[in-house]
Amino acid sequence: MNLTIENITKRFGDKEVLNINRYDIHSGEIIGLLGNNGAGKTTLFRILLDLLHADSGTTTIHGILPDGSHVSFDTARSEDWKRYTGAFIDSGFLIDFLTPEEYFSFIAKVNNIDSQTLSQRLKLFEGFMNGEVLGRNVLIRNLSMGNQQKVGIIGAMLNNPQLLILDEPFNFLDPSSQLAMKYLLENYNKETGATIIVSSHNLTHTFDICTRATLLEHGRILKDYQKDYATLTTEIEEYFKWNAF
Repeated sequence: MNLTIENITKRFGDKEVLNINRYDIHSGEIIGLLGNNGAGKTTLFRILLDLLHADSGTTTIHGILPDGSHVSFDTARSEDWKRYTGAFIDSGFLIDFLTPEEYFSFIAKVNNIDSQTLSQRLKLFEGFMNGEVLGRNVLIRNLSMGNQQKVGIIGAMLNNPQLLILDEPFNFLDPSSQLAMKYLLENYNKETGATIIVSSHNLTHTFDICTRATLLEHGRILKDYQKDYATLTTEIEEYFKWNAF
């Protein structure tokens, strides 16, 4: 799926938190959205997902579905795009009084996924779950933060989204799970052609998986980097190093 952002602005009181003139994300890209705390990354995600209204501008999802049909949605005016989208921003997306099994079953029911298909899709995440999520009869709120993160990410991917948005997916994960997360996203992108947008403070893993990186600071896009690992890592690291002193 393609994503077009035009003239998006957002203010909270007197503070401008977003001001993006034009930003195009192309089908099949893995975007690394980078920036310090307060850069506007999560605000942008919430606007894209229709969880927060922009003061002005539009966001449009458009492209060709796996069945060959062409679609175009203004995310503020349509609900249909949500069936092709998966997202996990924070624990507020979870229903924490359910077990992971109950939560996944709920998501499956909402997306008209039958129990057999659900079981097949969950098998794809067995390595990522590492035996720590299913079959424990534990409520989501009683899981570790890392395992809650896993539940949220898996839930976002159960409907095989063509657009996947993840805010800080490497948070709370141990090193093995971070590597599993990286391979999971790379393989999903290769197998489905899905567009993936990842916001992360983990520069190393983000550089590894992204095909393009965008630097967002103070609500504005400072630079858009095409995949050139040497140039990308050098320029981004120099930017954050300069801002640290």
